[in-house]
Amino acid sequence: MMRALVKLRQARDAGTRTVVAFAADVGRGLLEVSHNTLALVGLAALAVLALALGRADVRHQVEVTALEWLQTRHEERTLASGDLLPLVAEPEAVARATATNVAELPREQASLTNWIARRYKVAPEAVGALVQEAYALSKRAGLDPTLILAIMAVESSFNPFAQSPVGAQGLMQVMTRVHDEKYSAFGGVHAAFDPISNLRVGVQVLKECIARAGSVQEGLRYYVGAALLEGDGGYAARVMLEQDHMRNVASGKKVPLNASNKPPKTLEASLPVEPLPALPAAEDKAAPAHEQVALLAR
Repeated sequence: MMRALVKLRQARDAGTRTVVAFAADVGRGLLEVSHNTLALVGLAALAVLALALGRADVRHQVEVTALEWLQTRHEERTLASGDLLPLVAEPEAVARATATNVAELPREQASLTNWIARRYKVAPEAVGALVQEAYALSKRAGLDPTLILAIMAVESSFNPFAQSPVGAQGLMQVMTRVHDEKYSAFGGVHAAFDPISNLRVGVQVLKECIARAGSVQEGLRYYVGAALLEGDGGYAARVMLEQDHMRNVASGKKVPLNASNKPPKTLEASLPVEPLPALPAAEDKAAPAHEQVALLAR
């Protein structure tokens, strides 16, 4: 009886060991098969990736997709933080700014810049760029730079976005629709609101008016659109008084910031009026409408 029990126990233990050994062998086999399969899958993926990256179009698409994903993640984090500037930052925008360092200007230009900035309550850095440009243009156009600056002062008070009811625009209040062809060199009529472009076109128009009229005073009458009218509303006198103030400032004299550029009526009436030169035949039809409309804008 005891021998039978011992044999049964031995048989049971042997069966248990057999089952455990079988299970272990099966587990090791499955693990090895899985490992080898994963290795094969990994090798296949690497091969496909290497083949894909070898093509320029696929590589470019992968780079674009990755960059878009990274940018999207960055924007999501930025929006979550409430910081807007990183999303709209444009480091090269400073190149478009109409500004200059006043300390780097010649003494005469710096004096004018500071006086104009305080008189018209505009930024000296922006005015400095306009003063610098006016001096450069004056040499090419054969005009006094203070005349150019005085026209800007009277026309727009140095507001580059000024517009009259009939369409005179920008610093020099050029009639954009009349002189649209002049803006083609600057990319189109919207350049009327770029300070430097408007200044350059305005100086060209002024030069043409003076050449046509034969004198600065009469040229100003043409510029304001009063060439064919009895008076210019005191426009030429205002510009010339403002120019006198600026000349004095440029020469180092003290000029009050509130110095008036509106002449007394007696002075305006006493200003000599030169006879108007005959207009070229080709311009007789177009000039009156443009000039009278421009006068109504003032």
